[in-house]
Amino acid sequence: MAKSLYFLCIIALVQLLEFIPSCMTQFATTPPLPVLPIPTASQLKWQQREIIMFFHFGMNTFTDSEWGTGQENPNLFNPTGLDARQWVSTAAEAGFSLVILTAKHHDGFCLWPSKYTDHSVVSSPWKNGHGDVVRDLTNAAKAQGNIDVGLYLSPWDRHDQRYGKNQEYNEYYLAQLQELLKQYGVIQEIWFDGAKGEDAANMSYYFEEWFEMVKELQSSINIFSDAGPDVRWVGNENGFAGNTSWSTINRTLLSIGNGDNVGYLNTGDPQGTDWVPPECDVSIRPGWFWHASEQPKELSQLLEIYYNSVGRNCVLLFNVPPNSTGLISEIDVQRLMEFKKAIDTTFSTNLAEKSSVDASSQRGGQNGGFGPENVLDDDNLWTYWAPDEGAAGQHWIEIKAASGGLRFNVIRIQEPIGLGQRIIGHEVYADGKLIAEGTTVGHKRLHRLGDVVEATVVKVQILESKGVPLVSSFGLHFDPFGQPNGTSVYKELSY
Repeated sequence: MAKSLYFLCIIALVQLLEFIPSCMTQFATTPPLPVLPIPTASQLKWQQREIIMFFHFGMNTFTDSEWGTGQENPNLFNPTGLDARQWVSTAAEAGFSLVILTAKHHDGFCLWPSKYTDHSVVSSPWKNGHGDVVRDLTNAAKAQGNIDVGLYLSPWDRHDQRYGKNQEYNEYYLAQLQELLKQYGVIQEIWFDGAKGEDAANMSYYFEEWFEMVKELQSSINIFSDAGPDVRWVGNENGFAGNTSWSTINRTLLSIGNGDNVGYLNTGDPQGTDWVPPECDVSIRPGWFWHASEQPKELSQLLEIYYNSVGRNCVLLFNVPPNSTGLISEIDVQRLMEFKKAIDTTFSTNLAEKSSVDASSQRGGQNGGFGPENVLDDDNLWTYWAPDEGAAGQHWIEIKAASGGLRFNVIRIQEPIGLGQRIIGHEVYADGKLIAEGTTVGHKRLHRLGDVVEATVVKVQILESKGVPLVSSFGLHFDPFGQPNGTSVYKELSY
């Protein structure tokens, strides 16, 4: 009896010793370290919007101008049919989730009843001086439920007599900022335009004081200017980012309103110490404000803008100016819906979705949680393929058609930017033939090919990266809305 008990204890001990190392191996593989700098939560939310809308509306709408003089009579402002609900519902139906209003443009006319000036809606005949466009917009957005609001407040003011007197004007501007950020609920983006005419009085803006106050009043807001601190200008008003597009810059190299920085703003800086991603601003019409003589851009132009902004690691800020009645013109609404339909038609289906996927290696081995299958799931931020950091040679992922072949003319690659922007150079092959190459990827890189490609195997090869490369999403898509003029599939090969 004692002998049997002894052997049972030995067997139990052996089984326990076998279980202990097995138990120890069950811990999940840890994620890779981030490559600094990385975005804030507010910047991540902003980047994932991809397209946002601008409303240039104000005194210029009624004077057929782009830059007002500041001497306009407030009696001119009378949008008798203004309906901000139409603005917001149009934005929502077209796929936009944030709208930004020019609360005050360079002419100094305020679209809300500021208590610091009478050059505003209070002196206009609209609603007998009791109107408030900012209030109408924020109320409409709240009622819509899926639209956030941002505001533009021009630093350059051609009307106010305090302009040119540093302390007086900076106090005035800061007071108006406080009005807008304290009285109208949550504001997601504030726009500081660096534009100023050659005839403008010499004026120093107290940007740091403004920025500090903005963050104190609205902690989750993103601040836009030429130099950030949260979002930067892309360096042009064409809606095109650089073929190389880094979300990182060195803010100490920039100053707001300095036109010498446009190249740096357009491409960013791989060695940048600050995460300040680019925003591409462009108008649906030739002008920023509504003009009866102008028409919206053709769909083909809007799609080209999309590929060169959203498809180059940018957020597209798309201006749609309300007309003098106070509504978005029907022809602009129609063009927006065409744009929405085209984007949905192209990108709602990932032609690679049912393919098998392989990779050069994967972090943590086959069950580590960082396999290449992650690039085909619905999470483009926190699930991703990560190669083994110790693997020799170049890193790659490969998509193989499940049956038949793959037919596409758009390639989509995304990085999990919550862990930093990493990829410096990449190439794409179809059945062993090079079809696209580029430098940065970031939140989203779109390669729009000149011809339709038919292939069984598509391979993405990472040529160079900061730290180990990570890919969160990969897609192959078919765009039926026309190809870039005169571009062959093999002409897409350029940095």
